[in-house]
Amino acid sequence: MKGKWAAGIPPRNFTWVIKDRLAMSERPGGFAPNHRKVRRQEEIIWLQVQGFTRVYSLLPSSHNLQAYEEKSLASVHFPLPQSGDARPMLADLFRDMHGRLTGGERILIHQEELGDRVTGVVAGYLLWSGRLPSGPQAITVLEHMTGHPMGPSGRELVAMAGQLEPESVPPAPGDTGDAGDTGTTGA
Repeated sequence: MKGKWAAGIPPRNFTWVIKDRLAMSERPGGFAPNHRKVRRQEEIIWLQVQGFTRVYSLLPSSHNLQAYEEKSLASVHFPLPQSGDARPMLADLFRDMHGRLTGGERILIHQEELGDRVTGVVAGYLLWSGRLPSGPQAITVLEHMTGHPMGPSGRELVAMAGQLEPESVPPAPGDTGDAGDTGTTGA
């Protein structure tokens, strides 16, 4: 690739949650009926150029995982259940993500679109990891970041996260523990 496309394009609704450490977006390439392979490739290139080391997919299916592998971008799949008790999955996800952030990785987390469920998971992580002291505060921070109120499905995920045993691992190197200090622009 040449010119401005060599650096790729940011995924839609890309938002830093913890500056230069953790971000969220819609699925690279767009969601199901609007998904475009070329756009997905451009967005994966952008993630690599920006120094992302791992993508977390919350999709129920394995869509995009092969594309990440083909571009040598590490990925982890944690299918978020549509209903029922998500606490076991959230506990595994939070521990894995926290360990990788502590290890210095730069992470993007996504689902089909940047909606209540992915923002609920991210708010739940901020609560569980001790970066924010309460569920209501975590919800407020994510609502401010996205500019949209969090609906019942996202709030339910935050409540589940609040019921999990909090992590006692120290913050990642260079991490001030502050969430939401970054706005919504790319690196």
